[in-house]
Amino acid sequence: MEISIITLPLIASIISGFFGKLIGDRISEILTSALVTISAILSIIILYQVIVYQFEDNIVIATWINSGSLDVSWSIKIDALSAIMLVVVTSVSSLVHIYSIGYMSHDPHKPRFMAYLSLFTFAMLMLVTSDNFIQLFFGWEGVGLCSYFLIGFWYKKDTANSAAIKAFLVNRVGDFGFALGIFLIFYLFGTVNYSEVFNQIPTILDKKINFLGININAIDLICLLLFIGAMGKSAQIFLHTWLPDAMEGPTPVSALIHAATMVTAGVFLVVRCSPIYEFSELALNVITIVGMSTAFFAASIALVQTDIKKIIAYSTCSQLGYMFFATGVGAYNVAMFHLFTHAFFKALLFLGSGSVIHAFKDEQNIEKMGGVWRKLPFTYFLMIIGTLALTGFPFLSGFYSKDAIIEFAYLRGNTTGFYAAGIGIFTAFLTSIYSWRLIFKTFHGKYNNTNLKIEETHESPLIMLVPLVFLAVGAIFAGFTFKDLFISQEYTINFWKDSIFFLKPLSIEHPPLWFLLITPTLVIISIPLAYYLFIKNKDLTSRIVNVNKPLYNFLVKKWYFDELYDYLIINPLKRAGLILWKFFDIRIIDGFGPDGISFLIKKFSQKANKFQSGFIYQYAFIMLLGFSALLTFLIVK
Repeated sequence: MEISIITLPLIASIISGFFGKLIGDRISEILTSALVTISAILSIIILYQVIVYQFEDNIVIATWINSGSLDVSWSIKIDALSAIMLVVVTSVSSLVHIYSIGYMSHDPHKPRFMAYLSLFTFAMLMLVTSDNFIQLFFGWEGVGLCSYFLIGFWYKKDTANSAAIKAFLVNRVGDFGFALGIFLIFYLFGTVNYSEVFNQIPTILDKKINFLGININAIDLICLLLFIGAMGKSAQIFLHTWLPDAMEGPTPVSALIHAATMVTAGVFLVVRCSPIYEFSELALNVITIVGMSTAFFAASIALVQTDIKKIIAYSTCSQLGYMFFATGVGAYNVAMFHLFTHAFFKALLFLGSGSVIHAFKDEQNIEKMGGVWRKLPFTYFLMIIGTLALTGFPFLSGFYSKDAIIEFAYLRGNTTGFYAAGIGIFTAFLTSIYSWRLIFKTFHGKYNNTNLKIEETHESPLIMLVPLVFLAVGAIFAGFTFKDLFISQEYTINFWKDSIFFLKPLSIEHPPLWFLLITPTLVIISIPLAYYLFIKNKDLTSRIVNVNKPLYNFLVKKWYFDELYDYLIINPLKRAGLILWKFFDIRIIDGFGPDGISFLIKKFSQKANKFQSGFIYQYAFIMLLGFSALLTFLIVK
C-alpha cells in the first residue's frame, strides 16, 4: 500500500506524458485524477493506522548508492510526520487534478499539463517519505523542476517564461546552501541517513568549524545552511521574489504549489530536522526573526496588490512566516498543524480565485470586478469560508492553528518569542484587512469591468465547484477535529513519537485571557472596517493613500526587493556578461578559434583558386614546386 501511494502518481505522469496523444485528452484527465485520488485514499488509511495503532515503517525499495560509508537507499519512511504530509499532498493534489479538468478544458495541451501535475505530486511524495538527505534532495530538486515546467506551462507568454526562470534561479540560491549543509553533514558524520545523523548530533555540540574565515559551531552552521535551502523553497524574505511571479502559471498550479507541495517543503525540512535544530539556539532565533519578518512584510504588500492571485500568493508567503517562527520557538507540532489547516483554506482560496478568473474571462485585476456575488453565489460563499478560515475567525481551522502559534510564541518567554507574538497579532489584523478587501472588491460594490458585461459572467461548472466543497469542509472542520491530536500535551507524545524531537517540553500553561482575546477581536473588527474603507467610503481610502503616498508606493513596489536585486546583482551580471561575450567570446575565442581559422582557410582558398587558370605552364610550375618540396623533405629526413 505504501509503495502504491508513491508510484501511482508516477505511473499517471508517465502514461499521460508519453501516451497522452494516443489515449486522448479525456482519458488522460480521468486516469491521472483517478490514480492520484486512489493515492489520497490510501494515504488517509495510512494516517488512520498511525493515529489509532501508532503504525511506523521504513520500507527499503532498493539500494541507490553504496560507496564506502555512504549508503543511500530508495525508501518509504512512514511515521506521524510523513503520514500527515502524505494526506496533505495527495488530497489537495487529487482535488486540483479534478478541478483542472474543468479549468483547462479549452487548453490544447491537457495531457502534458496533467502529466506535470502528477509528476509534481510524485516528487513531493519522494521528498516527504525519504529516510535520508540524498533522497530528500532528489525530491527537493524534483519539485523545483516541476514548478519550472508548470509556471512556464504557457510558454508562448514571455512573462510566464521569465517567471519560470526566476523561480528556478532563485531556488538554486537556496539549494546551494542546502547542498552545502548536506555535504557538511556527511563530512562530520560519514552518513546521510536521518537516524544515524540524529543519533550523533550530541557528539559535535562543542565542535567548531572555520567557515569563510569565521569560527562557528558546527551544529549552528549545519542548521543555518539547511535553513537557507528552506528559505528558498518556502519563499522567506530575501528569497521570496519568485513566489508572486509564479502566478503566471495556470491557477491549479498556484493552488498545488502554495497549499501542498513546493512551499511546504521548507517547513517540512526544519520540522524533520528538529533533532538538529533543538541544539542550535542561534539557528532557532534566526528562523524566528526571518519567519516573523516574512509574515509582516508579505501581509503589508498584500494590502495594496490588485491581482487576485498575487494577493493570495503574498498571503501564502505570510502564513509560511507563521509556520517558520513556530518552529523557531520550538513548537514544531504547531507549525505542522498550521501547515495542515492552511493546505485546505489556501487551496480553497486559489481554486476559488480561479473560478472568479474563469467567470471574468481571464481578468485578474480586482479593480475591474465587483458586484457579482449574485452571479457567482457558490464561488462567493466558498471563498467567504476560505477567507474566514485564513483570517482566523473563531472556530474555523485557521483560528485554532494560527492562534496556537501566537500563543506558543508568547509562552516561549524570551525576547524573540514576545516580539514574534506581537508581530503575529498585528499581522493577523493585516491579513484580515487584505483578505476582506479582496472579497469586497471582487464580489461587492459597483461592477467595474468595461470589457465584459455583467450578464456574461457565469458560475463555474460542477467539476470545478465540487473540489471547492471538499476543501471548504476541511477549512471549517480540520482545526477543531485535529487540534488535540496535533498540539494537546496528552496526545502529542503518543502521536508524534520520534518524528519530532523536543529538547525542552512545550509549556502547558495558558496565556492570560486578555492575550487570547486580542487576535479574534481584531479579526472580527476588521470585517466592518474593511467594508467601510473599500466599499462604503472609498474617498477616505483615497485620501489615506494620498497622504501616505511614499508608503503606498513602497508597498506597491513590494519593498523594492526586485529593484534592489536588479541594481545590485542582475544588472552588474548582465554588464559583465556583455563584456565577456563581446570581448572574450567574440574577439578572442571566436576570433582566434573557429572564426579565425575559417577566415584563414577562406583567404587561402581564394588565393589558391587563382592557380586554377587552365594554363598548362602554371600547372607544370605548381607540380615542379610540389616535387621540389617533396624532394627537399626526403633529403632532409
